[in-house]
Amino acid sequence: MGKLRSKQPRKAEVLGKRVYLALLKAGDAEEFMALNRASRRFHRGLASPPVRPEQLRAQLVRSRRSETVCFVICRVDDGAIVGAINLSQIFRGGFQSAYLGYHIGAPFAGQGYMTEALELVLKYGFDKLRLHRLEANIQPSNRASIALVKRAGFVREGFSRRYLKIGGRWRDHERWAIIAEDWKERASRTTR
Repeated sequence: MGKLRSKQPRKAEVLGKRVYLALLKAGDAEEFMALNRASRRFHRGLASPPVRPEQLRAQLVRSRRSETVCFVICRVDDGAIVGAINLSQIFRGGFQSAYLGYHIGAPFAGQGYMTEALELVLKYGFDKLRLHRLEANIQPSNRASIALVKRAGFVREGFSRRYLKIGGRWRDHERWAIIAEDWKERASRTTR
């Protein structure tokens, strides 16, 4: 995957130890879509990341709106894109909330990259954007994703029948959320 890397360096919006988050740009298209195509079987029924140019263009258009932030997750050591994570439907006013979406490329699954990326996006959402709540909707059969959000401090709040259409089918989801106060408390315990 590294050989398709963008020729322009990506600016880290949030820097971690092993990964950083960079805003999705048109220059990421070739590498990002190649990773998504190589991960089709891995993502089947769980996520529908862009694999064709028109899908990526639509995602780039959405990412320019004030209610959406789309990041690629990149390895610190070589800048390779390993996945993506985004905040969408960012609501302001009395709500101060957003939805969280993410996917990892199949070659990078199970290596801790998404765990770190999730911590980075929580920091971005709660510190930089000053959000109060982040919600992730996860299919009950996606045990790895549920374990991921549990480790990050999310709490299961409910069940939504036929909530989201993925792969041409309406799928049930569990609602998991974390609020700023819980995140700050958890962050303060881990830095002691």
